[in-house]
Parts: sequence; structure tokens; C-alpha cells
Amino acid sequence: MNKMVLLGDEAVALAAVHAGLSAAYSYPGTPASEIMEYLIKISGGSQKFVAKWCVNEKVACEEALGVSFAGKRAMVSFKHVGLNVAADPFINSAITGANGGLVVVVADDPGMHSSQDEQDSRYYADFARILCLEPTGHQEAYDMTREAFDLSEKFNLPVLIRLVTRLAHSRSSVEVRPAREQNRGEAYGNWQDWTLLPSNARRRFKLLLDRQKDLKEYAEETRFNHLSLNPNNKKLGVVVTGIAYNYFKEIAARLPEEPSYLKVSTYPFPEKKLLQLIDQVEEILIIEEGYPFLERFIRGVTGIPGKKIRGKMDGTLPPSGELTPDLVAEALGVPVKPGLKVESLKLANRPPQLCVGCPHADTFKALKEALKDFSRANVFSDIGCYTLGALPPYNAIQTCVCMGASVSMAKGGAEAGIYPSVAVIGDSTFAHSGITPLLDAVYSNTDMTVIILDNGTVAMTGAQPSFGTGEPLDRIVAGLGASPEHIKVIIPLPKHHEENVRVIKEELAYHGLSVIIARRECIQILGAKKRS
Repeated sequence: MNKMVLLGDEAVALAAVHAGLSAAYSYPGTPASEIMEYLIKISGGSQKFVAKWCVNEKVACEEALGVSFAGKRAMVSFKHVGLNVAADPFINSAITGANGGLVVVVADDPGMHSSQDEQDSRYYADFARILCLEPTGHQEAYDMTREAFDLSEKFNLPVLIRLVTRLAHSRSSVEVRPAREQNRGEAYGNWQDWTLLPSNARRRFKLLLDRQKDLKEYAEETRFNHLSLNPNNKKLGVVVTGIAYNYFKEIAARLPEEPSYLKVSTYPFPEKKLLQLIDQVEEILIIEEGYPFLERFIRGVTGIPGKKIRGKMDGTLPPSGELTPDLVAEALGVPVKPGLKVESLKLANRPPQLCVGCPHADTFKALKEALKDFSRANVFSDIGCYTLGALPPYNAIQTCVCMGASVSMAKGGAEAGIYPSVAVIGDSTFAHSGITPLLDAVYSNTDMTVIILDNGTVAMTGAQPSFGTGEPLDRIVAGLGASPEHIKVIIPLPKHHEENVRVIKEELAYHGLSVIIARRECIQILGAKKRS
């Protein structure tokens, strides 16, 4: 076997290629972006597979479904909130089933390092009634991904792999195995399975329910779920999942006697193994990264008679944020070594900020000046670098909820009486999910102003390509039906400040829909071009 040092994301990507991947699709989002970046990097050589960014996660999931329908192996990857966008095809893919192996990789973000929530994707797998694989480390990420394609074809279902930030963005040595050939794709999916008319969907849903027994049997047998019973320690039993297993093993080595434990990396969780552990011990500690998913199942409504259960729900472990070895140590009753305190060293808080020379900064300056005489104005913003416009020195935006919400919320705000109601959205986010709400606003000729910040890239996640930038963006906006007289393009540079303020003021004064495109290349992309 060959050994390679890989990010967790890279281990998943390489495993997919070695499993006979034919096509992979994604939309960038931390902490999942490096999966597609690695696939694109290695696809330029002798590897013959498709690796493409998509306009959004729903499209990515549907393109992967098309590959699976054709009988070939496909993978789709995105961050946890991206699964919200892809939920419709994802849930229905459990009803259609998979023809070629279909693997959905979701990277959760406990602690919200770069996200607006820390939802737990295990709930999606449970809701869809499919297998969920949760690796404890880089080797399992590789091994599980390879096996996930086989499992998908064995059970004719998509398989979800759940990563978390700490695994996705750390590196470790991984033993890799020889690659298998891609599927020949000789047989397409059965049209009656893949055409979800109610009569077909009811039949397929019954098959999905009937298959649950097989999934549970696999969860009991797989090597990824491991039960270790210590007959000399009847006091404590630990149920531990995913990356938290590493913290548990590190701390357990410092205990006088290792507790019995059940390592869970495959769901539906192994009920028989869990019952064996419960019978063995007096007290159960549940350690899991994310929500108290397993803990809720184990506790039920009234708990387990005669057993003490500890975890996130009783405060033994914090209900939010990432787990750490110290938190696990405290839960296991192991003293935590205090860190070194240096009283004299006090560093100033340094919040994130826009890059020096960022075009968004000049747009916000012009917008702020144009709005200074409006006491009831509101700027609805979106997901991107420009969200930093909420912070000093700009203090220029009032909302940021989810992809595309700026346009929708500005329309709703306008219809509730907000004036001026302004939406600020990036070019890539506009292509992702801003087009449809703008079409809605065009239809109603809503009294609002949409500012599209066109810097030519998906800057926040690593400068991936934008699907709506430059002159094609202008045509999209015009094609949606926006009035040509109220589609304006400005260049956000200090020398154009007065002119930009004038244009924005004119469009704010227009009582109907107007669109301003602020176009200047991302300063980081421009710098990279000059250096190359």
C-alpha cells in the first residue's frame, strides 16, 4: 500500500477516484471546498472523470443523480447549509434509489467557524432513511468513501458521508489502495423507479421502508461500528461517534481502567450493540460532535430505568461548539492540565475585515453616502465577503440570513413599507439563488433597489469560478425583464465615488425596481494575475 499525507477532504476525494468515480459535482462552501478543488487538480492528469463546480447545490445534486441514472458512479459534495439547498433532490433520491453508486458528502461546521448555523446532517440521513457514514479520522474517511459506493450499489440507495471541520481541514497519513475501473454504464435506471408519479413513488417508498432491516443489519456487522466491553469496569460505558472517538481514546488512556465503549460511525446506529453496552454498565456517557442526535434516541422520553445517562442534554458536555480533548476529559472525570497564563500579554481583538483595495468597500462607501438622508432605509445583504460590510468602519448592512435572501427580504421589506429597501448580493450568490427572487420583484415592479457586487469570482471560499459575471450578468438581468432604463453599471473606485453616489441616489428615487451592478475585479484575483 502507498501512504499519502492528505486533508480529510482530500482523502474523501481520492477515495472516490479510486472507487471508480465517473463524475463529481459541488458548490464551494467551507469546510467542503477542498474536495472539489483536489478532484479538479488531479483530473488534469491521466484520470478520466468529470469534476465540476455547479451554480448551486441543488443543481450539483441533480447532475449527480443523472450520472447515477446512467449507471455510473457519482459524488456530490457541499457544506451542511448546502444540503438545505439540495434537500429536494436529496430526499427524493432515496425514493428513486441509485443505479450507479451515488455518494453525498456533507461537511458540518460545529462552532460555526464559517457558517450561520451548526446543524447536524445526521438528521437528514435519518429523515431520508439512508445510510450515514461518519469517519473518525482520515484513514476511515478514505476507507468509508470507497465502501460507500459499493454500499450504494448494494442497497440501491444514495449514501451520505458526514465530515466535520476539524477532520476536513486537518492532515494525516492515509494508506491508499489500487483504483478500480469505472462502471461501464450499460443499463440505465428503470423509468418506473425514476419517474416519481404518485403510484411509482408509493411503491418505491414501500421498498425503502422494507430495506431498513437490511441497513440495520449492516450497521450491526460493519467494522466501522465497534463494541469494546471491559468486564472489569461495570461502572461506566461510553457511546462515542465520529471524530470525538479520537479524543475519547486519548483521554481513556489516562484512566485507571478503560471503560466499555461503543464506537458509532455508521447509521442507523447498531441497536443490538448498544443494548449489550447498556446491560454491561451502570452509567452511560454519550460523546458526539454536533447535536445530541444519538443521545435523544438513547434517552427516549423517560430514560433507561436504573441507568444514569450523561451527555449534552444534561450539561456534562456543552450543547454547541466543537468538542475538545479537555471537554472530554472533564466529562470522564480526568483532571485537565491548566494552560499557561501570561497576564501581561493582551492582544487587541482583530475582527475579520475586507481586503485593502476591495471593490466592495468603495461600493459601501457610496451606498452609505447615498442613504444618509433616509432615516428608515434598510440594506438587506447576503452570503459573501461583502457580509463584512456589517462591521466597522462600514456599518452598511442590516441582515444576512442565507443564499439569495437579500433580494427576497428586500422585496418583502418594501411591501411592508421600508423605503428605501436595498438588496446587496454578490455575482456568484446572485447566480446561485438570487435570480428567482429578482424575477419575482420584476413581476411586481417592487419599489426596491438591487445592487449586484460583481467582482468576477467566488472570493470568500477560494476564488472559484462565478457563473454570473461580466456582460453575461447584464444580459441575465435584462432577460429577467428589469427595465433597461434602470439597469446601471458602476465602477467602484475612489475616483468614481461622486458619480456612483449620484447613480445610487437616482435609482433610490425611482419608485419601482432598479438594478445597479457594481463591477470591479476582486483585488486578490487581480494581484494573482499580476504575480503570474
